[in-house]
Amino acid sequence: MQKEQQSDEIASKISSDIDHDQAEIQDFFVKMLRINSVNPRMGGPGEIERANFIQSYLAAEGFQVERVEVPDEGYAGRVRPNISAKIEGEDKSKTLWFLAHSDTVPEGSRELWSSDPFDPVIENGKIFARGAEDNGQSLVSSLFALRELKEINARLPFNVGFWAVADEEFGSEYGVKYLLDRNYFGPKDLIVVPDAGTPDGMAIEIAEKNLLWFKITTRGKQVHASTPSRGKNAHRIGMELSLELDRLFHEKYTKKDGMYDDPSSTFEPTKIEPNVPNINTVPGLDVFYFDCRVLPEYSLDDVLSEINGAVQKSKARNNVEITLELINREDAGPATRSSSEVAQLLGRAILRVTGKKPDFVGIGGQTVGNLFRKRGFPTVVWSTVDDLPHEPNEYSKFSNLLSDAKVFAAMPLLSQTA
Repeated sequence: MQKEQQSDEIASKISSDIDHDQAEIQDFFVKMLRINSVNPRMGGPGEIERANFIQSYLAAEGFQVERVEVPDEGYAGRVRPNISAKIEGEDKSKTLWFLAHSDTVPEGSRELWSSDPFDPVIENGKIFARGAEDNGQSLVSSLFALRELKEINARLPFNVGFWAVADEEFGSEYGVKYLLDRNYFGPKDLIVVPDAGTPDGMAIEIAEKNLLWFKITTRGKQVHASTPSRGKNAHRIGMELSLELDRLFHEKYTKKDGMYDDPSSTFEPTKIEPNVPNINTVPGLDVFYFDCRVLPEYSLDDVLSEINGAVQKSKARNNVEITLELINREDAGPATRSSSEVAQLLGRAILRVTGKKPDFVGIGGQTVGNLFRKRGFPTVVWSTVDDLPHEPNEYSKFSNLLSDAKVFAAMPLLSQTA
């Protein structure tokens, strides 16, 4: 009874402290969002300046900061920084990690934004900026949860740490994959990835679908549009193949799993590359892409075999060269058990802060949580967001940021060993 009373008192202090610090937290958030950190593989400046900002703040708050710079000769910055800090608990062999990413996607079509995407605007409790939700809100909420635990100097059953990782938006080669390959995480560690969520914060993600991105290039023969019979219209052939694949996917992969936010496998034709700049030329080159999120019960090897079969048939039918290129593939790791320690800790913390009991779900969007699950780490993905990643006029509700920080700070204190 005394232990429970002490836990309630600490949770109440955490909530009060975070509310008291909200002006400082908002100021940090806005300053961070002003730093353009678009992934360099998407034409941006990368994470260096934002990482420097985060590192400087943590150092000023008395944290010992670890900076892991991953060489990247493919862009001017030459390195991709990953920033970490932690506070020690009684069991120093075990760490509860919060992992947010510091890179963002580009703003897209600026004319669709109501304001400058890199000059945050605060309106009706919302902060509008590129990366405000994905993943700035959770980066700030987890960072300030860690700071709060350090300030109150509470007894922690294990270490609690924070990572601001690079390159999440383009495959994590310079972020989580690099860190996992070099054993920056211990076998007893618990992983929280606050990079997906729902508006009510009542969904804890414990499973993800397979991910497959592929590119198809058709090479025909470019001619004047008034004499199409002399050429091979790569654009028409590409469109026909795209529609064939779309029909094939939706006729063959029909199973559903109600655990997932979208219970079906999804296969979406997305990006197309420019072909000819003028109307009166038959294109000799056509390039299109698909984004596929496939239920784990299906094999991506089988999906790729179907794609390749359709490509070969189109090549033979049209007597043109067609190539299939795999852009990204991430097979789904095993689902985290809802009874696992990290899932139960997060569930108890959400209940403590919000008074509501969350559900356990799967999602189609892939996060770095899947990378951890594939390495055997129990991992949960959670935040409270309106689900606007990559959209114009992306925003974060500041009240969600504060509430999530309270949940993260409460987690280690609700451990059975605390």
